[in-house]
Amino acid sequence: MDNLLIQVTGRKQVVLFSPRDAPYLYLTGDKSEVLDLDTPDLEKYPLFAKAQRYECQLEPGDVLFIPALWFHNTVAKVFGVGVNVFWKHLPADFYNTTDTYGNKDPIAASRAMQILDRALKALDELPDEYRDFYARRMVLRIQSKSYSKHYK
Repeated sequence: MDNLLIQVTGRKQVVLFSPRDAPYLYLTGDKSEVLDLDTPDLEKYPLFAKAQRYECQLEPGDVLFIPALWFHNTVAKVFGVGVNVFWKHLPADFYNTTDTYGNKDPIAASRAMQILDRALKALDELPDEYRDFYARRMVLRIQSKSYSKHYK
């Protein structure tokens, strides 16, 4: 869901990453394994250096729009109060009805991930060379069928 982050009191540092940078963020689910954004372990996470970081400081009265799918991290610089206002921009039936805060993937995306997990488990039954070959074919098929033509 889209989000307005409203800083009422105090100061907060916010770091954002575009959804296009997902390949560099070492994601496990919707969380990055890179915990220290200011001094990341680039030996352990070398691709993280390719991620484009957008950063700002929120002061009392500031409002930041955080688009759906953007990865973000906030750090309070001093004690403060922030308010988030979320809203859905996809049709209501795209969302899980039990997901009050918008933390779950849209229903179709969640189903696709479950199917992918089953496909990967099936590939595990193959010898390494075959698994590699068919996994690469799957990636190419996903890219050709699902990647948007509007992004480079």
